[in-house]
Amino acid sequence: MKKKSLQEDIVDVCLRRGIIFPSAEIYNGPSGFYEFGPVGESIRQNIIQLWQEAFVNAENNVYEISGSTILPENVFEASGHLESFNDPLTQCEGCKSMFRADHIIEEQVGINVDGKSLAELFDIIKEKNIVCNTCKGVLTMPREFNMMFSTTIGPVSDKTGYLRPETAQNIFLNFRRISHSMRAKLPFGVAQIGKAYRNEISPRNFLIRLREFEQMEIEMFVDPDEINNHTYWDDIKDFEVRILTREAQQKNGKPKKMTLEQGITDKIIHNQYMAYYMFKESLFVQDLGISEDQFWFRHLLENQTAHYSKANYDLEIQFPFGIVECIGLAYRTDYDLIKHAEKSKTNMQINVPGKGNIVPHVIEPSFGLNRLVYAVLLNSYISEGREWTWFKFPKSIAPWEALITPLMKKDGMDETAENLYWDLKDQGIDAIYDNSGNIGKRYARNDEVGVPFCITVDYDTLKDETVTIRDRDTTEQIRVSMDEVGSIIRELILEIITWEEIKEETEVLNENTE
Repeated sequence: MKKKSLQEDIVDVCLRRGIIFPSAEIYNGPSGFYEFGPVGESIRQNIIQLWQEAFVNAENNVYEISGSTILPENVFEASGHLESFNDPLTQCEGCKSMFRADHIIEEQVGINVDGKSLAELFDIIKEKNIVCNTCKGVLTMPREFNMMFSTTIGPVSDKTGYLRPETAQNIFLNFRRISHSMRAKLPFGVAQIGKAYRNEISPRNFLIRLREFEQMEIEMFVDPDEINNHTYWDDIKDFEVRILTREAQQKNGKPKKMTLEQGITDKIIHNQYMAYYMFKESLFVQDLGISEDQFWFRHLLENQTAHYSKANYDLEIQFPFGIVECIGLAYRTDYDLIKHAEKSKTNMQINVPGKGNIVPHVIEPSFGLNRLVYAVLLNSYISEGREWTWFKFPKSIAPWEALITPLMKKDGMDETAENLYWDLKDQGIDAIYDNSGNIGKRYARNDEVGVPFCITVDYDTLKDETVTIRDRDTTEQIRVSMDEVGSIIRELILEIITWEEIKEETEVLNENTE
C-alpha cells in the first residue's frame, strides 16, 4: 500500500478529529471552500487572539473595525480591482478543463513565471510542451480572468456588487469616519479580521489556495515625511531578519540574515515602518511555533509588485511541499486614498499640526489566517514515537489547555472529575471533559488534537484530594493537590514555570498508565 504523504495525514486527522472539513461535503461541494470544526475553530480563535494581542492591544494607536463583505462596483472601479485583479486562464482544447497558466507551468516544468505577460506564458507553454493535466490535450492562449465574485444588490438587478477580494478597502472607505470619531492623529492604524473572496481558477493544496479565506490586516496611516522616523526604531534596529533580496533571487541565491538597520542602510528594506512590521511579524510567527530558519522575507521583484504598491515583502514559510507566502507587507503609499477621493469626490486628507492637511501614506501588513493555521498544523504534527500521531501545538494555540477525566466511571470518580472540571472553568482554565473509553484512549485522543495537559481523578483522589497531571510532550505524570491544580496549569500555560521545574517540586509517577 502506498504510504500517505504528510499533507494526506494532516487532512485525515483534520477530518477525523473535528478540525477542518470541506464545505457542503455531503453534496460534494465545490473546491476551495473549507469550514472549521469544533477543534479547528478553537485553534483559529487562539491564533486570532495572539494576533490581536500583538498587533492591536500592544499598540496605543491601532483601532479595530469589522466591515461589510459586499461592496458596490464603484469601490472596485476606484481601487483598480475591476481592471487589474486578474489571473491568466488557459483552457484545454480537448476536454475543456481550465487551468491557471502560471501554476500549470510551475507544476509541470518547475519554472517561476511571476510577472510574465500572457504572450510570454503562451510561448513557454508551447516551448515546454505543457499539456492538459486531465487529458494531455493542447492548451489555449491564456486570457485574463477577473477573480472577483459578482452579485446583484436589491430586487432590481441593475446595481452590481462584489464580494470583497481583500479586507483593506473597508478601511480606506471609512478613513474619515475613523479618524474623526477616534480623534486620531498620525501615525495611526486600522485593523480588521474578516473574510475575503477570490474566484480562483484552480484551488489546491488544502488551505493554501482558497476561494473563501480569512485575512488579518492593518492599514497604518503615516505622514510620508515621517516614514523613516518610527518611535521604536532604536529599540528594534539591531533585530535580525532573513531577507531574500532581489539580487539573490536573480542569482538563485538564498535568504541573507541582516539587522533591520543594515537593511535600511543598504536600501533593501524600504523604510522604518516596514522594518518595524518585519520585527513584529517575525516574533508572531515564532510564537506560532515556526522556527526562524523556516521563514524569511522575500523582496518582490518590480514586475511582481502590486499596482498599488511601492514596495512589497512576502513572509514566506518553507512547507514540506514548497514555499508558501503567508504574510504580505506592502507600502501602498497614498494610492488608495487618492483613488477613492477622486472617484467619490470626498476629502481624504487629515490635518497635521504645523503642516496643514495631507493625504497619509499606508503601510499594510496582511496575514493569511488559513495559511497560518496550515503552517501550524504541518509544523506541529508528530507521527513517530507513539502508537498514535499527535500535535505538539504551542500551548497558547492548543484547542484546550487541559483535559479533565476520571480514571474510571465508578465509585464517585466521575462526579469528582466533573466537579473539578467546572471548578477549573470558573478559574478561567479552558478545559474539556472526557470520560469515554479507557484512560489510554482518552490520552491518545487528546494528544491527537494537541491538548497539552491531562488531569486525572483516580482512587487516590478520593482518599487525599490529589490528582495526576500528564504532560503531552513527555507523557510524564506528576501528582499534585487538587486545590493547586488550577494555578499550576495556568503557570504552565503562561510558561511562568516549566514542566521540568514543576517536576522538581512534586511527586513524579513512574507508573505508565497508557
